Amino acid sequence: NAINLTDGIDGLSTSVTTIILTCLTVIGIIFGVKEIVIMGVSLIGICLAFLLFNLHPAKVFMGDTGSLFLGGAVSVMAIYLKLPILLLIIAIIPIIETISVIIQVAYFKKTGKRIFKMAPIHHHFELSGWRENKVVMVFSIITLIASIIGLQIV
Repeated sequence: NAINLTDGIDGLSTSVTTIILTCLTVIGIIFGVKEIVIMGVSLIGICLAFLLFNLHPAKVFMGDTGSLFLGGAVSVMAIYLKLPILLLIIAIIPIIETISVIIQVAYFKKTGKRIFKMAPIHHHFELSGWRENKVVMVFSIITLIASIIGLQIV
């Protein structure tokens, strides 16, 4: 569901997920796991093709069905590689998005006040003055750096 929560800005979840999928596919290549390589390359191609129509301003939207599928695909790939803990590093943006929602809901129920202007956190940055393109770029760069770190660990 973390990738589903990351969806909401044109191109955000697709960009972040494509980088995560690329990292897992590279690991599949390193380990020689053909199933992961085939699945990863296919999903990367699908995401890049979708991204052509989903970048700001989006002409096509992913919705819950697509984002939940991508989250499941990322999870399946990590589990098949026997590296689910690696997702704590390479999927840091979806994790932060999820934690921001959990914190916002728990704090609001307890105090009636909000910590973030809006959750998930990408909307907080939007309401703080960041353009959609900036949020997508910054979150994608963070995911890329996290994926490079993840590759170094493996």
